[in-house]
Amino acid sequence: MMNRPPFVISIQSQVVFGHVGNSAAVFPMQAVGLQVAPIPTVLFSNTPHYPTMRGAPLPPDIFADLLRGANERGLAERSDFILTGYIGSGEVAGMTADFVSKAKAVNPNLTYVCDPVLGDFQPGLYVPEHVAAMLRDRLLPMADIATPNPFELGWLTGHAIDNIAEVEAARRSLSISPTAQLIVTGCSLADTLQNHIESVLIGPRGTSRHPVLHIPSTLPGTGDLFVGLIVAGLGCGMDLPKAVDLAQEMTSLALGHANTLNAGEVTLDDSQFRHALLTLTQSRFDQHASI
Repeated sequence: MMNRPPFVISIQSQVVFGHVGNSAAVFPMQAVGLQVAPIPTVLFSNTPHYPTMRGAPLPPDIFADLLRGANERGLAERSDFILTGYIGSGEVAGMTADFVSKAKAVNPNLTYVCDPVLGDFQPGLYVPEHVAAMLRDRLLPMADIATPNPFELGWLTGHAIDNIAEVEAARRSLSISPTAQLIVTGCSLADTLQNHIESVLIGPRGTSRHPVLHIPSTLPGTGDLFVGLIVAGLGCGMDLPKAVDLAQEMTSLALGHANTLNAGEVTLDDSQFRHALLTLTQSRFDQHASI
């Protein structure tokens, strides 16, 4: 009898064209064999860097109806992971927090990955401040894994994020569980290797640093892809440090390909990128076949 593949509920933005939010994160998770239930918080025609953008945030009643349908199908009970990303309104943030809370109550074995998508140094905070506060006060305390960038970590804690000691100090004041794992993404600290960027992982077992060659690019969807790759790695049985390394390497492949094409956003069609995902899929299949 074959093992059931890991199941992920992914609650974040979605676009018709391009790769941001669910439209970036779902593909790598599905490509390695995970089952994914994407629930959109907003639905737009494309990413914001184009001259026009159509669509809208999901109306709260429609979003609530989708969550109700997910509950009717028992998705929380069967989930291994819940991933949340961009949330644009306080009502949707509140409903998301309620959903995650109930899911963790009925399924204490699931892992909640909170990507607190608030903004970046340029252009700054790009969600309403009350939404950012709700992420800080309601969603982050439930997180098993949280993945802010340095700007977001600084906003959430009021700490400067310039060196590893400040990152660790910010972790101590962040409103997450003492047992939670913090991954600070896209760090360029005072002692980061030259021409590199790094993720800093801080958990109960201490701090580890994960550098990768820096590709100068700030493309929409980069963080969403990165977190989707972390969940993909975890779903394939990797420990978290190895999943972070995987996400660093794979995101770099996608960014490098996007730069080659002069694309204005993350691309997912690079042959090396897809081959690496298929390699992970085969590795996971081999592990299950040997059980």
